[in-house]
Amino acid sequence: MPRLDAIPALCCLVALLLAVTLLALAASGHFPQRSKRAGAPGSLVVWTSMVVGMAALACGLAAAWTLLPAPAAVIAGGLAVLAGPLVLQQCPDRFVDGPAALAVFAGSALLFAVNLLSLAGQAA
Repeated sequence: MPRLDAIPALCCLVALLLAVTLLALAASGHFPQRSKRAGAPGSLVVWTSMVVGMAALACGLAAAWTLLPAPAAVIAGGLAVLAGPLVLQQCPDRFVDGPAALAVFAGSALLFAVNLLSLAGQAA
């Protein structure tokens, strides 16, 4: 019997993994830096967003470890990672190629990690 109280945590984990996947895909388009073209995000924006995204991923996975059964987390997380490229294709190129995508995806990953930590704190 599935645990219905784990559904919000599972949704937050899926959203976190999707946001981190989108962040990694958007950031991969900025490497290697080909030239100093106008409107290209600086190295500081790219590296800061990646650090924030990886920290959010680590904290979110630690919280999800205490909340979710492993099979459900692996299946749902795998689907989120596989959906990443399909979701990113729907975004406009101007958004994905600029610093806005990095900030939005890192911020949303941080938001979902905080939600997972909050759920883990309530369950304890």
